[in-house]
Amino acid sequence: MSSERVERRLAAVLAADVAGYSRLMGREEEGTLAQLKSLRKTLIDPAMAEYRGRIVKTTGDGMLVEFASAVDAGHWAVEVQRSMADRNTGLPQDQRIEFRIGVHVGDIIIDEDDIFGDAVNIAARLEGIAEPGGICISDDAQRQLRGKLDICFDDLGFQSLKNIAEPMRAWRMRVDKISAAAGSKSVSAAPSQLFALPDKPSIAALPFRNLSGELEQDYFTDGITEDIITALSKWRWFFVIARNSSFSYKGRQVDIRDVGRQLGVHYVLDGSVRRAGSRVRVTAQLVDTTTGTSIWADRYDRDLTDGFVIQDEVAQDVATAIEPAVSKAEIERARRKTPEQMVARDHYFRGMWHFHQFSKEDAQKAIVCFNLAIELDHTLADAYVGIARTLFSTRAYRLSPGRDVNAHKVNAQIASAAKSALALDPSSASACYILALNLAHNDDCETAVKFARRAIELNENFALGYFALAVASNFLGLPREALTAIDRALRLSPNDPQIFAWLAQRASALYLLRRYAEAAETARQSLGQRWFHTACRVLAASYAHLDMIDSARRTLSDLLASEHSEKTIAEVIRPFKREDDRNNYREGLLKAGMPQQ
Repeated sequence: MSSERVERRLAAVLAADVAGYSRLMGREEEGTLAQLKSLRKTLIDPAMAEYRGRIVKTTGDGMLVEFASAVDAGHWAVEVQRSMADRNTGLPQDQRIEFRIGVHVGDIIIDEDDIFGDAVNIAARLEGIAEPGGICISDDAQRQLRGKLDICFDDLGFQSLKNIAEPMRAWRMRVDKISAAAGSKSVSAAPSQLFALPDKPSIAALPFRNLSGELEQDYFTDGITEDIITALSKWRWFFVIARNSSFSYKGRQVDIRDVGRQLGVHYVLDGSVRRAGSRVRVTAQLVDTTTGTSIWADRYDRDLTDGFVIQDEVAQDVATAIEPAVSKAEIERARRKTPEQMVARDHYFRGMWHFHQFSKEDAQKAIVCFNLAIELDHTLADAYVGIARTLFSTRAYRLSPGRDVNAHKVNAQIASAAKSALALDPSSASACYILALNLAHNDDCETAVKFARRAIELNENFALGYFALAVASNFLGLPREALTAIDRALRLSPNDPQIFAWLAQRASALYLLRRYAEAAETARQSLGQRWFHTACRVLAASYAHLDMIDSARRTLSDLLASEHSEKTIAEVIRPFKREDDRNNYREGLLKAGMPQQ
């Protein structure tokens, strides 16, 4: 007999599978797998993080999960099944993905990362008798859940479960009904007043739930929600519901779609805060209230060294993550509409889709879209910014072949469009940003820095403002300030469509600081995203300073072969104001083989 001690612990075990999995796979194998992958990313894993679940194993159609408590397992099961019911609304029965879930509380045996024992077997058998979309739990689990979940239970009596010696009492959790005790706290499904959706993205941040079990943590949890509302309000193109209206839902059982109808918003942010020792975990998800689907979810783990700093960091992280998620959702919504269905802002979002393709043809289409938006609404400042950004990117990213013989005309058009946006909306951080970039590329870096800093003052979470500040600072001979600014931009928007340009600016700042190995590595990262002349020239010059002459010359040949780049050292160094920086670039590019004139 082995002398090894078997590790055991009490746990809540949850078993889940997809009802009719074989039928779904037979009908549409690739589509079913894609749906399940999406559900894992947008629903299952975020809910698992929130309720401290651990997926022990998965099969093609199911999973085995361990929770620290029956309450956590119950919360997860209810959240998943309610969300799935919303997602399946309106779908034919043969196209629905429906889970069956079983939950039991008991002793488990731990063997490395796997678990065994009667508790596992019972959970699996309870899942087997659950209805599609339903939750079946043991008597032991129901005793721990009573009074702790706002939900009804149906007594199924004693059930004979396969390979379980004695009949066991089982219960059905009614995910479609709340308990009578909670009825007075629920929001009516037929609100007395309905609001039309605004003509721009509209958001309400509901009070985050305190899952710590400590009343004093309510202040911290409420503070995070309030800071998120403040941070979201700085995005001028969002319509954000005020704090007092959002907090009217605190402690109430709500249907997100009802909240959307009552407040007249397209998106609702929901989340929770859990403290465990010296750590705090914040989870959040953004839900489209018209469909009930989650379009973004994430979690944030922090050390509780300074509560106010953590509160501010999480609020900024959530707000800046939401902005691109909403932008993407709005762009996709606009692309699905016919021209007859589109309003001014739809044309703007379709224009932004074309803008982010970074091609000559799409740039032309973007301009058409922005002008259509202005025709429908001449006060839409964002459309003027869109025109300025598209004209600037066409020039800066060399989307048109050959030399730009109309450079002065294009510069004037960019400035005119940006100034029109500022006249319509003096608080437009986007207008300040594009003005800053245009000024920096036209030798007025001091004014460019002022406009970039103004953009950041208007919205401290505006990543593009930090990018503009980095560009102007590099040209001015302030590479340390540029590096700080671009690192902030990358932190705020790590998946930005213009990441190749941001990394190129970071490489340039490192080059000007004589950190050539780091500059080369960052330039390679930029080029890994998209070929870009700035990154290419930094890489060639960095290789030269590192005495990697063959690599420098190969890189330079790519640069000189492109019709979208500077061909001489004089052209490259012209924007840099500090003589030392010009000499630094001259030395590196000369060693790499670039002509001086």
